[in-house]
Amino acid sequence: MTPAITELDPATYQRHVIHTQERDWAETNCYVDVWIEQLHALGLEPIAAMPFTLGIDFEGDQWTFFKFQLSDLYKLYGIEVQELAIWKPLHTHIAEQVNLGRPVLVELDSMYLPDTAGTAYGIAHVKSTVSVNLIDIEKKTLGYFHAQGYYELENEDFDAVFRINDQSDESHLAPYVEIAKLHQSQPFDDEQLTQRSILLLKDQLSRMPKTNPFVLFKKQLEIDLRWLKGEDIEMFHQYSFATLRQLGACFELAAVYLDWLTDNGQNGLTEASSEYKQISESAKVYQFQLARVVTRGKSIDLIAIDQMAEKWDKARTILQHQYL
Repeated sequence: MTPAITELDPATYQRHVIHTQERDWAETNCYVDVWIEQLHALGLEPIAAMPFTLGIDFEGDQWTFFKFQLSDLYKLYGIEVQELAIWKPLHTHIAEQVNLGRPVLVELDSMYLPDTAGTAYGIAHVKSTVSVNLIDIEKKTLGYFHAQGYYELENEDFDAVFRINDQSDESHLAPYVEIAKLHQSQPFDDEQLTQRSILLLKDQLSRMPKTNPFVLFKKQLEIDLRWLKGEDIEMFHQYSFATLRQLGACFELAAVYLDWLTDNGQNGLTEASSEYKQISESAKVYQFQLARVVTRGKSIDLIAIDQMAEKWDKARTILQHQYL
């Protein structure tokens, strides 16, 4: 058995507070959620690394798929993330890296991830990122962070998720895999962590979109509504995930980040936090309204997008005035 990086029991694992509170968006995206729990399990505060939530943009056909910045993980926690080349069986690579004390972030098929019961497990093939904390090849057991918590899979799921007995599809490509090398032995104290986080915040503020992204989103949404009304609910879910869910979940985390700064001695951020939280809430409501457009052919106005644009401008002005 390869030793676990952190000794954990799925039955008693205590999630990070982000994943225990009542939220507009219970989950963000698989990469962000898994890093929240992985950092938390290592005794680190993931909120400090969330300045990236302030700099997202509308990319033309989606909002930025927001992620923890790998350079920020090194600056705050001494975690160096590198891509892992897969040239042997995947489970062998993972066992070797976990044995070296390195979490392994790997794209796996949710069809075989028990924590997705009711959505994908045994139902649909959905790619999702997990962070491996424990692997026992002999006992066919995998301990992994995914979504909002820590879980284990075993036996048939272990064989299936690693395609151990399936050699039929020669065109199957290896997944994208990253390893997290843990260099820093002593975490920064709260003051040090806050000051380092503010440096990252300033960098993100300097790179914020010059054009209000909600203005661009509104123009594209007007075009998209013409064809979206004729699509099925599955297309709506895909569209919503790439747009309203991404921006809503991201700005909810932006509010969480600013509240964390306030709790750590930074003043003047309450209004900006409130603006971001209101964007999150508005995006969730608008998502339901957009669903009715698809399922019932209802009409929808774009005033809510204009209001989100105003809130984004207010928050940006406050933050840039204070930190730049």
